[in-house]
Amino acid sequence: MSAPDSETLHAALAQFELAKLAFVDGVWVNESVRGRDLKYYIFDWDDNILSMPTRIHMERLTNDGRWVPHTCSTAAYSIIRQDPAHYRYPQSRRELAFVEFQDERTPLGGGGFMDDLDRALDDILAARRPAPPSFHTFRKTLLEGRLFAIVTARGHEPETLRRGVERFIERVLSPVEREVMLINLRGYSYCFDHVQTFPSQTEVIRNYLALNRYHAITSKAFSERLGRAEPIGQELGKRFAIADFMAHIERILERTGMSALRLPISIGFSDDDPHNIQAVRQYIEQDLVRRFPAVKFCVYDTSDGTGAHKMMISGQLELPLE
Repeated sequence: MSAPDSETLHAALAQFELAKLAFVDGVWVNESVRGRDLKYYIFDWDDNILSMPTRIHMERLTNDGRWVPHTCSTAAYSIIRQDPAHYRYPQSRRELAFVEFQDERTPLGGGGFMDDLDRALDDILAARRPAPPSFHTFRKTLLEGRLFAIVTARGHEPETLRRGVERFIERVLSPVEREVMLINLRGYSYCFDHVQTFPSQTEVIRNYLALNRYHAITSKAFSERLGRAEPIGQELGKRFAIADFMAHIERILERTGMSALRLPISIGFSDDDPHNIQAVRQYIEQDLVRRFPAVKFCVYDTSDGTGAHKMMISGQLELPLE
């Protein structure tokens, strides 16, 4: 990524008229991040950030008692997966149903994550379809340089998801927005890691992306992390991923000294699957609220595709999903 031209830089700096900026090592940094509320987000990917064209291959029971191939979207699967009497995996093998959701290319599919991502972005950027409920919140999260986790039922390796976020930044954020993001990211490094010399723009973004969490709960990497040979269920997997992100946030706050600032901490979780929403809400209420009493939790149900329906679990801090 090359240095911004003067017009782009001027437009980016204009976004910080109320912020305290510093000029360090030949670049601008946003010092006002020191007093920001600590808002972090956990995002499901499909039909939440992006509506990917990836398809699930099931079998459906017909009225005359035959099982026939049935291809469906992730949104449809979130409903029919609760109806095993009428829908099943081909040959009772989950991996055959989700072959398109893997990194490995096979004769039946797989390895198409980046292509599917580009097709999904093409539709949004060309206004052929509306953005999913968390698209703009994810965009704002990146713009502000806030930490996040991607928690999806897909089977990709973490690096695949990270590259997907990098592509999102390249294609969705304008040059001015990318410069705003860089000014914010440098601000966090300057204020909390005491960085005085900054790497290239590309390295700043890569270092930021490396700080976040990418969990595909049916991937080999996720199963190995849990010490299991086979994938676990969506609900249990997402609970583990959320706990991992909470522990990750704790370590970062302690390492940087941000925990001593006593700033409000809030965590937002968004998902389009009602069963995942219910499981996560119970997990927060029964476990996380007791373990993290100072944290404000919000759960956002995006299952109807029209917006995010907020459920406050702890506290009254507003955490808008916009």
